[in-house]
Amino acid sequence: MPSSKKTTVDIFTPDYWEEACKHLSRKDRVMKRLIPQFGDVRLESRGDAFTTLARSIVGQQISVKAAQTVWDKFEVLPRRMTPSNVLKLKVDDMRACGLSARKVEYLVDLAIHFDTQAVHVDAWKDMADELIIEELVAIRGIGRWTAEMFLIFHLMRPNVLPLDDVGLISGISHNYFSGDPVSRSDAREVAVAWAPYCSVATWYIWRSLDPAPVAY
Repeated sequence: MPSSKKTTVDIFTPDYWEEACKHLSRKDRVMKRLIPQFGDVRLESRGDAFTTLARSIVGQQISVKAAQTVWDKFEVLPRRMTPSNVLKLKVDDMRACGLSARKVEYLVDLAIHFDTQAVHVDAWKDMADELIIEELVAIRGIGRWTAEMFLIFHLMRPNVLPLDDVGLISGISHNYFSGDPVSRSDAREVAVAWAPYCSVATWYIWRSLDPAPVAY
């Protein structure tokens, strides 16, 4: 029987956060109002690339609560959450956690990409955002939005603007356009003042809709 003990994870925060907050408060009236509302809370990374992407696949198209329930069951199947251990799991056991057949396929493909070093994890720290996105979207079940969430939440890249994110568009509408519909070009225009810290501004926009911070 697999142990029900969960792995302890380290939490990392970006070293540029204070500098970003000062910059955004100077450049943008909405940010100047939003940032002080959330005190010292900031973006957090769990520090493990494979686990972050596996969690994002498990959470696709289901509620946060349902995703956590499935993940809690799935993460105790392997002794440690590593690509090679996931490849040893039985499909039936993975399905019994509440994973769909498609998500099982996606998790296996993710594990294969990591296990065979088809993705260059060690090189990511020196690679441009778009090149990393290109590598990630070659994995089944990972689209541009998931890749951008990975850049923000795992690699903590400071200047990602995820225009496919419903929360970002909704938050821009609410905070800058009095709730009127917002196009991608409207969002880009707003974000001109955010650069080079679009990730930080996006995080605060999300907080304005839901004060509870998210970690992947």
